Amino acid sequence: MVTEMTAESAPGELTIHRGLDGVVVDSTRISKVMPEINSLVYFGYPVQELAEHCCFEEVAWLLWHGELPGAQQLVAFQAEGRSRRHLSPALLEVIRRAPRTAHPMDVLRTAVSFLGMEDPDPDTQNAAVNLDRSISLMAKIPIMLAAFYRLRQGKEIIPPRSDLGFAQNFFHLCLGQVPSPEVVRAFEVSLILYAEHGFNASTFTSRVVVSTLSDIYSGVTAAIGSLKGPLHGGANEEVMRMLLEVGRPEHARDWMLEALRQKRKIMGFGHRVYKHGDSRCPTMEKHTRRMGELTGQMKWMEIADILKATMLQEKNIHPNLDFYSGPAYYLMGIDIDVFTPIFVMARITGWTAHIIEQMAANRLIRPLSHYTGPGERRVQPLAQRT
Repeated sequence: MVTEMTAESAPGELTIHRGLDGVVVDSTRISKVMPEINSLVYFGYPVQELAEHCCFEEVAWLLWHGELPGAQQLVAFQAEGRSRRHLSPALLEVIRRAPRTAHPMDVLRTAVSFLGMEDPDPDTQNAAVNLDRSISLMAKIPIMLAAFYRLRQGKEIIPPRSDLGFAQNFFHLCLGQVPSPEVVRAFEVSLILYAEHGFNASTFTSRVVVSTLSDIYSGVTAAIGSLKGPLHGGANEEVMRMLLEVGRPEHARDWMLEALRQKRKIMGFGHRVYKHGDSRCPTMEKHTRRMGELTGQMKWMEIADILKATMLQEKNIHPNLDFYSGPAYYLMGIDIDVFTPIFVMARITGWTAHIIEQMAANRLIRPLSHYTGPGERRVQPLAQRT
């Protein structure tokens, strides 16, 4: 007998855990959602505290080293990252040749893969070498994304600046100017909240790939492909499109009721891990509200508030991080299809931390499946087949 469930099976039953729901496949030291405090932690630090007190580079260091950096370590680490903010002429040419209609996630996926081909020794796999590659990936991915951002608008690529922080430099590269400190801080908070989240779909994808002893670039390229999907990273884009479709606060409740009646997939709500609300939401919501105040466009938060209240009333389903990051990025003046690539800019730290952890005690990830096809059959000669 076969059952599709996550509960314990009766004797003689085969339980299939669809989507690996509830299956523990390995251990990790990097992060965990702790139900007892309803908080995501990175190496034990609640993510909301990291977002309150740290810059993104501090969190990257934490994910790669297991401890927060000291002042001198942080300065040296920031300087190292800034020194790597350049792309080869060949890689820039790849980005220039990308169709202007391409999704930026597709461009990033291709650019990271090309970066792997530029590595003179990609098959050397040890923690020190992969950490060095991780720093380069973190430094270069914003440059890749910003280059395409400019090109598709018919504008010249802006070179990176070594005197700007990680978040400041991204705005400089895309928009040609650095916004107010409050905007930069809201963006940086989103990066910290997005940096890591356990064995999510894209992180698990990266671990599966490198468990074959493939290289770090293959793992990251595959993770980008996984993150692109609207059930994972692409949800922040769909949230903003939903808000634009609703249009006005007075339409929000009826829109949600009709969407529920039609059984539409409503992005930005629910989570496989959080059952009583995403612990990252209050922090991001605060900064998104501030973005609305700064821009004089509070209507998006008014719409979001009504959608949230209606969903809670009708289905008792809470919003997730994407529900607030989408409108925050929109209010910053960033194109909607760049929201998920920003997720990549942040999650590259978590992905590479997991890749290094996987390779430190590697075992090929190879689950089983339950066959439901025909029984054994004999092959008939072609002339006898009807």
